[in-house]
Amino acid sequence: MENQEVIKRLGWQPFFQQQLSLDEWEEAFPARVVEVHRSEIRLLGERGDATIELHHTMPPLVVGDWVLLDDGGRFLRLLERKTCFVRKAAGSEVREQLIAANVDTAFIVSSLNRDFSLNRIERYLALVYEAGAEPVVLLSKADLVDDPGSWVARVRDTNPGLTVEAINCQDEQSLSALSPWLKEGNTVAVLGSSGVGKSTLINTLLGDEVLETAGIREDDSKGRHTTTSRALVKLVQGGLMLDTAGMREIQIANSEEGIDITFAEITALASNCKFSDCMHQGEPGCAVIEAIENGALDGRRLESYLKLRREDALNSATLAERRAQDKALGKFYKRTLSEAEKLKGR
Repeated sequence: MENQEVIKRLGWQPFFQQQLSLDEWEEAFPARVVEVHRSEIRLLGERGDATIELHHTMPPLVVGDWVLLDDGGRFLRLLERKTCFVRKAAGSEVREQLIAANVDTAFIVSSLNRDFSLNRIERYLALVYEAGAEPVVLLSKADLVDDPGSWVARVRDTNPGLTVEAINCQDEQSLSALSPWLKEGNTVAVLGSSGVGKSTLINTLLGDEVLETAGIREDDSKGRHTTTSRALVKLVQGGLMLDTAGMREIQIANSEEGIDITFAEITALASNCKFSDCMHQGEPGCAVIEAIENGALDGRRLESYLKLRREDALNSATLAERRAQDKALGKFYKRTLSEAEKLKGR
């Protein structure tokens, strides 16, 4: 690997380097997935821009992944992910959907209009904490409200220690507060519902209309979907930014730890409940309900927590059942092919 500085600027870290064998260190070339299409992926590495076709023998790949290529530019293997964003696919489809990999910081964007929702912010926080990234909540369209500081306080009150910034996505001066997370080699994902200003934010940081933007429907303050694919783009500040398609529906699955971190005060209170399996719904000796009754805990927080826990349990069980079915089907296919080969030889 001749040009370490190039891949460092693309987010290469010791975590990835430690996964390489001595032979791979001398002969392989790491490259980062910056775009994923139906039949091919686009990569950036020390040898520049490359495109390779996807093959059924390859593992599922997502924007942000690091892969190793041989001297001819052919795919060798996928490196272990440092962080990974996964959700249950939208709608009734039973499968997990990869969103992004190896993200260091996640900007959770929520606009200060009628679409503002603490519950939705908590849902995104659970997703980010489960992925292992650092969350930063950005309250966009701060120029449209009289006292953005009060909105910031509302979010901070739910998660003490959480970084929250009120911004105007069209104002470069307003975005100067984000510079600590835009440093060279740091990868930032932008999460949020449609119309909250994600693409406008990235365009302002890039200083160009790179991503298409669309307006807000005035009747309900909700936005149109403008980004239909994911791409990793370089910022002039040195960092890399990933825009995700507007995700109005985020179904939580396999995110128990992320939920517990998001609702840390409830997790702490639950350890003092009389029963270890307390559901916090009226059982005697429930420390969580007691905290609500004496004003130490907001009842809305408990409702949000219980809703996410129920959804997580249901979706996790559904996905586990689907994986078991797929595994059984795979064994059936393998056995059938084996029997067919035996019959062919007779």
